[in-house]
Amino acid sequence: MNNYNIYKPLKAKLVEVIEESPTIKSFVLEPERDFSFATGQFIELTLNGTGEAPFTPSSSPLVKDRIEITIMKAGYVTEKIHRLMPGEIMGIRGPYGRGYPVDEFLGKEILILGGGCGFAPLRSLLYNLEAEKEKLRKVTFCYGSKNPAECIYEPYIDNLRSIDKFEVYRTVDKPDKTWTENVGVVTMLLDKVKVNTEDSVAVVCGPPVMMKFGVKKLLETGYSDTQIYLSMEKNMSCGLGKCGHCMMGEYFVCKDGPVFRYDEIKDQPDIWK
Repeated sequence: MNNYNIYKPLKAKLVEVIEESPTIKSFVLEPERDFSFATGQFIELTLNGTGEAPFTPSSSPLVKDRIEITIMKAGYVTEKIHRLMPGEIMGIRGPYGRGYPVDEFLGKEILILGGGCGFAPLRSLLYNLEAEKEKLRKVTFCYGSKNPAECIYEPYIDNLRSIDKFEVYRTVDKPDKTWTENVGVVTMLLDKVKVNTEDSVAVVCGPPVMMKFGVKKLLETGYSDTQIYLSMEKNMSCGLGKCGHCMMGEYFVCKDGPVFRYDEIKDQPDIWK
């Protein structure tokens, strides 16, 4: 990839659109050549004539000929993307930033706390950890969403629950008559799980308020600042640390992150905004 132009999008064909919830869809793309990324890194997804936006892939980093992006309809570009049908040609820039240090997780228990569309980058991490499961002690995944309709990746959840060493706990804020799992904010799940915090790392990804209280609860549980990893996707735009939109104190989230260890950023201003 030495001759790869980081400013020029790689063409990719949209081959499948998966409706995950009323507001979230997954888009399966086939790049014109193999595309590699580390779990937790992000890409800039381009729609000709509309613009581009940053997204963290939700697919396995071990798969090179396809990439999956899960997108919540939340603005002008994402609304246009949600209207796309298979056959469209899009563009991919990247990958950019720093991903999860999976090698540092090996041999440990891993606690993953996710909320809403934050499940997207976490699914990529879970795929990666599944491939390394013989080198892990245990993976505990806690996930929360607003209601059952917003619980994404149902088939994947079913599969994850069948994998040795993986445990899954889910909760919703507002249940319906079909919901049989936990009810309440996602941090309450941390009272239900059993983790050896001395030999563990925790990963948090989701809406800022959920991450704020998730970190607070993890610290109360016994995790140290150096054991907690966060995916901070704040107002990223160019992806290259040029525009300054994603500055967080002394850091550019797009270039220095988006994955940070909590001790690196805890004293930076407004990290949860």
